[in-house]
Amino acid sequence: MGYKIILDSCGELPEEYQNDERFERVPLTLEVGEYRILDDETFDQKEFLKKVSQCKTCPKSSCPSPERYLQACDTQAEHVYIITLSSHLSGSYNSAQLGRKLYLEQHGHKDICVVDSHSASCGQTQIALLAMELEEAGLSFTEIEKRLYAYRDEMLTYFVLDNLETLRKNGRLSAVKSMVAQTLSIKPVMSATEGVIIQKSQAIGIRKALHKMIEYMQKEVKGLAGKRIIITHCNCRERAEYVKELLQGAVQAREVLILDTAGVSSLYANDGGVIVTA
Repeated sequence: MGYKIILDSCGELPEEYQNDERFERVPLTLEVGEYRILDDETFDQKEFLKKVSQCKTCPKSSCPSPERYLQACDTQAEHVYIITLSSHLSGSYNSAQLGRKLYLEQHGHKDICVVDSHSASCGQTQIALLAMELEEAGLSFTEIEKRLYAYRDEMLTYFVLDNLETLRKNGRLSAVKSMVAQTLSIKPVMSATEGVIIQKSQAIGIRKALHKMIEYMQKEVKGLAGKRIIITHCNCRERAEYVKELLQGAVQAREVLILDTAGVSSLYANDGGVIVTA
């Protein structure tokens, strides 16, 4: 096998790649009160969201150890790509970098690229799928590494959540000022700048907020027509389909994928959250 692509478990994979030996997801740990699980293939979103709704304390996550990343790098693949959620949101990137360093110290040279996605969830998926496409096209490791960083720097992530409290209580909204509404009917439209969460706007009602999100995408994403767009949702397939419908009515994308949030994304997006990257 010529290459391997590793994501931490905040990044989701389309179903056709979930058992593909070219990919591996390294699990974070989820904590809801006394409930503690690995965010792996055993994750049960319905049970998890139920426990979150019943728990009085704020749910948390913890990143994989450097040793776990070292283990993932221990492969026959000549090229390894590790894509983590934003270093502003988790210690996963730093852990992956240390895991890479430990592997090289113990095993000698291997081409290992660690990418801070400056995003999460489907933002990581976008970079992982691009790495696969470039490897399959036969590009060199150096050129692929260069293109992944260039894509990362122009990729934009947007999201609309019903509930921002998990992000707030875990200190992930440090760059968001008092603009965030506290009433149930007003929904903020969020984005990120170099991995730091910011608020773009807000709207009364979820559908108006989703419309605003698409408007921002049309204005801000360079070359949106012809790009792959990925929509990730937490237990709200109808909303995701609605966003897909809006996008297909507004722009001729290369493809529009819909994915379910895994554990970490479910923890922070909360029930009803929608994330979009392009």
